[in-house]
Amino acid sequence: MNLFELVQTAPPDPILGLSEAFKNDPNPDKINLTVGVYQDESGKSPLLESVRRAEEILARGAGSKGYLPINGHPDYLGHCQALVFGEGNEMILTKRLASVHTPGGTGGLRLAGDFIRRSLGQRTIWVSNPTWANHQGIFTAAGLDIKTYPYYNPETHGLNLEGMITVLETIPENDIVLLHACCHNPTGVDPTEEDWETIAKVCKERKLLPLLDFAYQGFSKGWIDDAVAIRAFSEYGLEFIVCSSFSKNFGLYQDRVGAMHVVAKNADEAARILSQLKVIVRTNYSNPPAHGSAIVSTILNDTELRQLWEEELKTMRSRINTVRSEFVDGLEKAGVPGDFSFIREQKGMFSFSGLSEESVQKLRQDHAIYIVKSGRINVAGINDKNRDTLCRAIAQCI
Repeated sequence: MNLFELVQTAPPDPILGLSEAFKNDPNPDKINLTVGVYQDESGKSPLLESVRRAEEILARGAGSKGYLPINGHPDYLGHCQALVFGEGNEMILTKRLASVHTPGGTGGLRLAGDFIRRSLGQRTIWVSNPTWANHQGIFTAAGLDIKTYPYYNPETHGLNLEGMITVLETIPENDIVLLHACCHNPTGVDPTEEDWETIAKVCKERKLLPLLDFAYQGFSKGWIDDAVAIRAFSEYGLEFIVCSSFSKNFGLYQDRVGAMHVVAKNADEAARILSQLKVIVRTNYSNPPAHGSAIVSTILNDTELRQLWEEELKTMRSRINTVRSEFVDGLEKAGVPGDFSFIREQKGMFSFSGLSEESVQKLRQDHAIYIVKSGRINVAGINDKNRDTLCRAIAQCI
């Protein structure tokens, strides 16, 4: 018998698998609104000018391809901490953060899952209903049991805070609660500042461990304002974990640049946590890739490049907000029944459109328009060339 004869074909990834199907679709008018990648008006994922200039600087100064430390370069980690927690934050100054450079946000989440299972002995993580599809796979692979809490209200197209809090108040002590720090994926619905304070208070009272997925910093209101959840948990004196990513806000998707931060009670505790994280990293990917983190550090170390990056991030955020509004206008113009004004209020790249799975299937089969079956649309994939086509197709399929 062939050694690998019993290996079965795995099902395609629910999101990336659709992108593969899109690539193989011969329809010249096909539209891809699946993967969370920012696209400009021409439909391309642009190389930021700040990134291009940083790479030129790095190319001129390249002198080594040696390994980075297991947890990453100190300069990069310092910038990560400052962006997420704020320059000069007490947690940074008192060394209460155990920070690790991870291969993207996904790598950070898996590292968090492994740490929770191995070092804390916890088995259950609570995720929002709905949540990013890969959350289920990541934490299942880490050996955690997954349960859900209410999040989205399909009637109001807003946050179901009451339902969420009701469940959080019943979660067993020391369980983990996964939260989207901003630009909730897939709904685009975020808690307000007051909501975050309520959530943080419940987590403290119930002695829960919050795990914040911070993949879209800068795409809601700005990179400082988007850290409102981090500030809320900090002010309540909670121990918590943050997984951040520079894939979106620096456009470094293929460079896999992220970080994981554990907020500890004191510096000694943080040092012990870091030692355990380094053991997990060493037996997984050994140490992180250098190029993407060097780009981020080069930009943030240079006043001119940092200002340019902030302007480019603002441009991406503004374009998405404009596209949201134009999309709603286009749906109304195409005669799509119902009120879609809620799409204007959603944050980040995604819109939880309210389209049924049947409508999504028709859009793909009849119009070569690719949308995740939940109805999640990557708004950044809409532009002047495809918007009217998209809206007319929705009118025919809804």
